[in-house]
Amino acid sequence: MFSASDVKELRKKTGAGMMDCKKALQASNGDMEKASEWLRENGIAKAEKKSSRIAAEGTTSIAVDGNKAVILEVNSETDFVAKNPEFQAFVDKLTNIILTHDVTTMDDALALTVDGETVQEMVSAIIAKIGEKISFRRFEKLTKTDEQVFGTYSHMGGRIGTIVLLNGANSQVAKDVAMHVAAMNPSYLNASEVPSDVLEHEKQIMREELLNEGKPADKIDNILVGKVNKYYSEICLEDQIFIKAENKESVGKYVKANGGAILKMIRYEVGEGIEKKQENFAEEVMNQIKG
Repeated sequence: MFSASDVKELRKKTGAGMMDCKKALQASNGDMEKASEWLRENGIAKAEKKSSRIAAEGTTSIAVDGNKAVILEVNSETDFVAKNPEFQAFVDKLTNIILTHDVTTMDDALALTVDGETVQEMVSAIIAKIGEKISFRRFEKLTKTDEQVFGTYSHMGGRIGTIVLLNGANSQVAKDVAMHVAAMNPSYLNASEVPSDVLEHEKQIMREELLNEGKPADKIDNILVGKVNKYYSEICLEDQIFIKAENKESVGKYVKANGGAILKMIRYEVGEGIEKKQENFAEEVMNQIKG
């Protein structure tokens, strides 16, 4: 009915993915023009054309069901769309799908089929409906035992989302820690997680600073001990001063005093690491109107 070269030609013509091109040709009995129309009608060609745009707004989403939890990030081009009820409903649906299916990679997640539609197709459909690039960027799932507890926190309507997993303690302690993670953005759980090359780089900078300050070379190693501990207190969750503490107690000590231990933390902030396009509000509105 159609050949691999037909698929390649349609893909080149429309910018749609290979599997979508195969579906289009199957649906149109190999007719290239009808296949192109099929892709446009289903919003797929439109979605592909938007794929090069920058989507650095959006939201994070968290869901917990018993001993399972998931956090994910879905991006849009504008904050205006991130607040759109249809976009939010899509994110809620996607969160539930990922939570309830056994997937660990983004490829597996996008290939999931629910009610005859893949997650990738759902993304293409919402792009066609809303009119700007939507990107399912990342997700992470956690499982726990009955003795362990999740703590979750969402800040600024999903601009920042956090999950922590504690062994012991209770859900309120876990939520307090999740709130701390959102506010203080620790890079590592504890000192043992700091890569040796990162630590050595910081120590070298500290040595140079001390030498420039005129500190005796034979005293520097002793001074470094205190500076390294201070460094840990800035970047490691367990060593940071707990935001709710009145006595400068560390997060690790707070959790331990409540009968628990921190096993994992995840923090997503919308758009982190994405180079954002600078737009003013008027341009943003015009882009929405133009679709």
